[in-house]
Amino acid sequence: MDKKTLRDVELKGKRVVMRVDFNVPMAKDGSGKITDDTRIVAALPSIKYVLEQGGSLVLMSHLGRPKGKGYEEAFTLKPVAEELSKKLGMEVKFAPDCMAADDVVSALKPGEVVLLENTRFYKAEDGKVKKDDEKKGIHLTDEEFAAKKAELKAARQEMAKKLASYGDIYCNDAFGTAHRAHASTAVIADYIQPAVSGFLLEKELKFLGDAVENPVRPFVAILGGAKVSDKLAVVKNLLNKVDTLIIAGGMAYTFKKAQGLKIGASLCEDEQVAYCKEMMEAAAAKGIKLLLPVDNVIADKFPAEKDASDITMKVCEGDIPDGWMGLDIGPKSVELFSEAIKGAKTVVWNGPMGCFEFAPLAKGTYGVCDAVATVKANGGTSIIGGGDSVSAVKKSGKAAEMSHISTGGGASLEFLEGKTLPGVAALTANS
Repeated sequence: MDKKTLRDVELKGKRVVMRVDFNVPMAKDGSGKITDDTRIVAALPSIKYVLEQGGSLVLMSHLGRPKGKGYEEAFTLKPVAEELSKKLGMEVKFAPDCMAADDVVSALKPGEVVLLENTRFYKAEDGKVKKDDEKKGIHLTDEEFAAKKAELKAARQEMAKKLASYGDIYCNDAFGTAHRAHASTAVIADYIQPAVSGFLLEKELKFLGDAVENPVRPFVAILGGAKVSDKLAVVKNLLNKVDTLIIAGGMAYTFKKAQGLKIGASLCEDEQVAYCKEMMEAAAAKGIKLLLPVDNVIADKFPAEKDASDITMKVCEGDIPDGWMGLDIGPKSVELFSEAIKGAKTVVWNGPMGCFEFAPLAKGTYGVCDAVATVKANGGTSIIGGGDSVSAVKKSGKAAEMSHISTGGGASLEFLEGKTLPGVAALTANS
């Protein structure tokens, strides 16, 4: 990575404004209980390093999607401050308004930490505006849209300037939001230098960067999930990088339709069939193996019950009968995919093989998970990206057997697309 990190700057006596990703899942009963602390734990190395070096910390994060409507109790970061206090064994102060925290910030002594309230309570954080919003009955003219965009851009810059005023150094350690050009993730670097990477962001970029740009071969990428349209650019970019591309999940049925197979009532994006044909032809021309499921677990309807007890299931090869839908890969597909995966030295996995949230439809995803878990043991590198893939790996009990589990779903996906991440581009170059 050609960007400065926390190791490259003097921290003693300095106040570091650090963007972290504390967008953690909370219990739905309103108790404020954090149900998965992975992202908090992932930020601890950078936080502790700054404190050990004699610096103080102003932490910024978002939680959920409050959409800039001001304070909403369901999205407050106060419970996160309390949890972080426990993990650090010290008080983490809390500023109830990220844009009015001067008093608590200026009082910080070396070795002290404050967490600012949710940055997304302010519309200026993302500065987004829609030209047309059917739900709200908003339809802007071109002039109105341009004026609103300019207004929000100015507000975003002002917010970034305010957040920058809280410190001497900016550190981005939030890979999960590095693909957003928000006030607290990218624009802030225009108003505070140096702007450096934290250790988590550095680690994410190293694993993903090495995998995509300098993979130890054979390099196998596994793409799952519901829609082809979500991963159009990823497929295209990876076809220039991988030796084998495995496509499964809901998106595979559009590819299967492009092969001329009948897919019954399975998920399909008809407008992407031509694209799928084009990608299969491109793979063949490049000598890349593009593997699709050879059998599927199909059902007579989508399950409503968690145990899928309300549906009839069977394994199907070839055409899927009318009225039936594919919801998981079958045992022959697990075997086919596993053979390719176990022979790999680099594996990147983004997206489940089927509806793994229903126990009877999780065999495909867990079967692939078992295969991916052998890669690290055999001296290779396995990288898991995307919320559902990460969830599946954790549920399978195989998380410790993976080389790297990414904390950023959308960010890892955009990285795999070959896009520049604004939150990374804004950091100070390591000349």
